[in-house]
Amino acid sequence: MASTRDRIGLRVLVGLALGLAVSLAATWSRAADDRNPLAGDPKAAKAGEYQFRINCALCHGLGARGGGRGPDLTGAQKKHTHSDAEMFQVISNGIAGTAMPANGTNGQGVGMTDEEIWQIIAYIRSQEVKAAAQPSGNAAHGKELFFGDGNCSMCHMVAGKGGRVGPELTSVGGSRTREAIIESVRDPSRRLAWGLSEATKEFPQEYESVTVVTADGKKIKGVTLNEDSFSVQIMNMNEQIFLLQKDQLRSFQKSRESVMPKYDADTLSDKELEDILAFLIGVGAK
Repeated sequence: MASTRDRIGLRVLVGLALGLAVSLAATWSRAADDRNPLAGDPKAAKAGEYQFRINCALCHGLGARGGGRGPDLTGAQKKHTHSDAEMFQVISNGIAGTAMPANGTNGQGVGMTDEEIWQIIAYIRSQEVKAAAQPSGNAAHGKELFFGDGNCSMCHMVAGKGGRVGPELTSVGGSRTREAIIESVRDPSRRLAWGLSEATKEFPQEYESVTVVTADGKKIKGVTLNEDSFSVQIMNMNEQIFLLQKDQLRSFQKSRESVMPKYDADTLSDKELEDILAFLIGVGAK
């Protein structure tokens, strides 16, 4: 039978253990309001890379360089976050109205602990590069091209002005790398963009090209806005929207070929493309 002295010693140990647990929890809680407690730890960054591949790479790409759904995270400047604490909150809670889900709700990987989220932040910080030099193009001329002779605004919208057939580009200059934007202009079919977001969808609808022939022989070509097993909603190049029943169509063909034409150097010179880039990067940075 334990002595009174032993029982007192046991209570002291239990009290110390509980106190330590509360102290550690408080430390993590305070860290969520401050900077990453694992900042600059290469082991934490390595562990974060593993967590990133499981939970984040589907949207943000390997190396955090951006994917079809999520933006490039390697830039020092980010649209939704500035501090480690803000990044912690975004990863934990998601971003309402966007494809960024809350921790553990995206169907990829599993819910992460606070420590694993800090590890991911350490990894993202390790991948960051210094802010790129200011684009060499003429932003004013790029704006003229975008809304004029370049015909970009026929399909794309910036700051509420332009077309709806292609992706909205107001923030593209702040969320995509310069190389990714150039590729999307020179070779638009290589990586089809993700587009319209709806609250009822986990991810935005992909801009997938489709050509149909109706029962009366009418041919419609455009991008798929919504589709299920029985119907399809299509927007054509004139921004007309059609809701069609699949069993009433003569033909229904999808394509990974973008409706956007390739803009080679003969159609849009390198200098003109640099000007458009300067315009988009300037708008995206605001």
